[in-house]
Amino acid sequence: MALTFLLTNLLLGVGLAMDAFSVSVANGLHAPHMSARMQLRVAGVFAFFQCLMPLLGWLGIHAIESTFSAFSRAVPWIALILLAYLGGKMVAEGLRNEQPPEEEVALTWGALILQGVATSIDALSAGFALAEYTFPQALLSGLIIAAVTFALCLIGVRAGQKAGQHLTRWSTVIGGIILIAIGLNIFIRGVLL
Repeated sequence: MALTFLLTNLLLGVGLAMDAFSVSVANGLHAPHMSARMQLRVAGVFAFFQCLMPLLGWLGIHAIESTFSAFSRAVPWIALILLAYLGGKMVAEGLRNEQPPEEEVALTWGALILQGVATSIDALSAGFALAEYTFPQALLSGLIIAAVTFALCLIGVRAGQKAGQHLTRWSTVIGGIILIAIGLNIFIRGVLL
């Protein structure tokens, strides 16, 4: 039973972390000389939100189900708007050939929080799938998801950095296009499928 729980939540974590992983790659592309501290910050923000959102979904299913189900229709729109905004800003920077000083402009706390919310907001519905869990089980599930997300995002940032060092100016444009594509993907999955 414990092995099934662990395996289920590891796989859930991988599935939920894919958008955050892709955005981490885009962040690495955008800031190929990102410090180790900033890499940990990026991974930590994504892990935090990937843990928080399923827990909020679990709470919602147990407390105020109707409010969360009404909100779920807005999730794809919110993710699309946030990621299109951030991606468009990066594309515009890259096309103007304005390279921000390392990571300071593109990876502020505000930008990271927007990215974290945008890539994890669909994880609210994962909390609905955890409805049969007790709170300690739901919390453990969230922590497993966070650990998986953290590891995958660190890998993503480093992969993006390696590619970004070779792509120089175009890495910002490519990173922005990736963010927009992720927003469109979340939107299409949530609205059209």
